[in-house]
Amino acid sequence: MSATQPATEFGPDRRRQARRPLAGFVALWAALSGMPAHGFNSLSFSFQGDDSALEDALRRSSLLTGAHDEGVTDSFEVFTIARAEYGQLIGIFYEAGFYAPQISVRIDGREAADISPLNPPAQIDEIVLTLAPGPAFVFGRTQLGPVATGTELPAGFVSGAPARSTVIRDAATEAVDGWRDVGHAKAEPVEQDITARHPAGELDVAVQIQPGPRLRFGQLHPDGQERTRAERIRAIAGLPSGEVFSPRDVQRSAERLRRTGTFASVALREAEEPNPDGTLDITASVVEAPLRRIGASIEYDTESGGRLTGFWLHRNVFGGAERFRIEAMIGGLGARQGKLDYRLATEFSRPATFTPDTTLNLGAVIETEREDDFEARRIRLDVGLENRFSDELTFGGGIGVLLERADFGTNLATRRDYRLLLLPLHVTWDRRDSETAPTRGFYARGELTPFLGVRGTDSGARASADLRAYRAFGQDDRVVLAGRAQLGAVFGASIAGTPRDFLFYSGGSGTVRGQPYRSLGVSPGGVRSGGRGFAALSAEARIRATETIGVVAFADAGRVSEGAFSGASDWHAGAGVGLRYDTIVGPLRVDIGYPVGGTTGRGFQLYLGIGQAF
Repeated sequence: MSATQPATEFGPDRRRQARRPLAGFVALWAALSGMPAHGFNSLSFSFQGDDSALEDALRRSSLLTGAHDEGVTDSFEVFTIARAEYGQLIGIFYEAGFYAPQISVRIDGREAADISPLNPPAQIDEIVLTLAPGPAFVFGRTQLGPVATGTELPAGFVSGAPARSTVIRDAATEAVDGWRDVGHAKAEPVEQDITARHPAGELDVAVQIQPGPRLRFGQLHPDGQERTRAERIRAIAGLPSGEVFSPRDVQRSAERLRRTGTFASVALREAEEPNPDGTLDITASVVEAPLRRIGASIEYDTESGGRLTGFWLHRNVFGGAERFRIEAMIGGLGARQGKLDYRLATEFSRPATFTPDTTLNLGAVIETEREDDFEARRIRLDVGLENRFSDELTFGGGIGVLLERADFGTNLATRRDYRLLLLPLHVTWDRRDSETAPTRGFYARGELTPFLGVRGTDSGARASADLRAYRAFGQDDRVVLAGRAQLGAVFGASIAGTPRDFLFYSGGSGTVRGQPYRSLGVSPGGVRSGGRGFAALSAEARIRATETIGVVAFADAGRVSEGAFSGASDWHAGAGVGLRYDTIVGPLRVDIGYPVGGTTGRGFQLYLGIGQAF
């Protein structure tokens, strides 16, 4: 590869090349010479120009400014940084389209580039950094090719546009990516000629692209695994061997492996040379995560009390990236209403079942619920398949069995056994930029569970929807508006003939904050119960006060009805403020809500948890 680089000026009257001496060599020389180390006392930064954006970029990128701010005291380290400053800042000038800048780094009156690394200063008192951008260059002749059909080069890569080095880089990248997208995996720039014509202030650019042959996928070769079987890695990755090469397919294969949670890191590398038959092999380098993981969480709100949850996770159970999880929960600790609740759940999942994007899930749950208006004990078993149709869209379905014994009605005098065959279905469309603290996009999930009653139990269907949207405003997205709508309905079954877990209540951190947990239901015949219809709206304004602390204002409202969309109904609302503190596992959440509508309020409610409310 040959290149003609634009001439560059360093210092007020001379030309120099940017140099980066090895800090280790200088430090070693200093140590051997026994010279003392002293830091520099002052740094002067002078920019001779009127481009404030360029000045800010230079200040942010300056190695000396960073060293001064961090309080670097070793004079030999400072000297090494000063000599590296030329190469650091010249790149910033090039990115802005200035190819004849003047850069001066003077250490106690001497230009740093003129000081021999073999005789570094024993003490540094003052460094003066003087920068002048010189004339701004524009593109003269621009040649790049050949390019694949449909490739769009950057709009700024034309004669007369500012000659930013980033535009050249982006144009070459787009050209190479265009060829790779149509199967030319080994496309690359093979020759470039970049000339700065100083009197004219123009930068001539000629870059030749070599597409190389059109290739097909060869074999995937796993590497680095210890317990995972190679054939399972190939099945999960789902690399389409024999089909035309596509970077997107490589990325999807890597994402499938990462989603299993079995691997701490995944990297897919293309072979240096294609095979004689026109195929290109891919190596999947993986590092396996620890086999086991444990965790716990704590949630609290004023009405329903505390909830303690713990789990134990076993990755790669049979060497095929399977996951087995046991989770236990105890709730209602110190609750104002209800009693202690218990839950034990197990889940087994196997990725790449039938297709690379399909996961087999087996689940079992044993739990109790003891509220003011009912007490229930239930067992649920599920078998399901979940298919990731795309990065954003997921479908799932399966079959399940629910056994529940519930006491409800006046003084809990009515007992009913529910034996149901379930056909749960769900779809999720997730376009959020983050799962724990989203600022943009939306999330939509819909569930439909037809149920068939056995031995006198009602049959019907339960449907629910959860819709969320996010929008950021202001500098650095410091303000985020978030909204949520929830809908639910039970069709075909009476309230008494519906399992307690399928009925709807409102109130608490998941529906209406400021109102007590499950405080709103219905009262058919004067007996309190959950309803067959439900709707709730929530709105939040999230303001980031510092890099780690945020404040929130929220308002929620909910409605529960006897029928799916009709019958006696009631509503309530709440509002309040909250505090967020960012951590590596998500924001710690503290919300204080107060009832502002309805008749179920009992004063202020406090909510503690991890992650945004929605």
